[in-house]
Amino acid sequence: QVQLVESGGGLVQPGGSLRLSCAASGSIFSINVMGWYRQAPGKEREMVASISSGGRTNYADSVKGRFTISRDNAKNTVYLQMNSLKPEDTAAYYCNVHEWNGGDSWGQGTQVTVSS
Repeated sequence: QVQLVESGGGLVQPGGSLRLSCAASGSIFSINVMGWYRQAPGKEREMVASISSGGRTNYADSVKGRFTISRDNAKNTVYLQMNSLKPEDTAAYYCNVHEWNGGDSWGQGTQVTVSS
């Protein structure tokens, strides 16, 4: 089992930036892909960005060019740098890890609100 602790959410004005962090502990050697998902009120949870153990990244079309995912394997931490934030980016953001055995673990979520 992998435990995940997220940090870095908050309130930011449109056009601003935030960086989310997610630290993993527990069965870290089982981690393959790390990623971020988000869920806005009344909407389904959607993938925002992911990064494989080899560093391959994948982004939702809505965040390409604005968000950057990175991973520090020495610290077992994944980051999401969010620039040029828009009101439609407002959501609860969840860290996710996909394990080599097919299992998934989720963080508790951190709120990001983009508003003037």
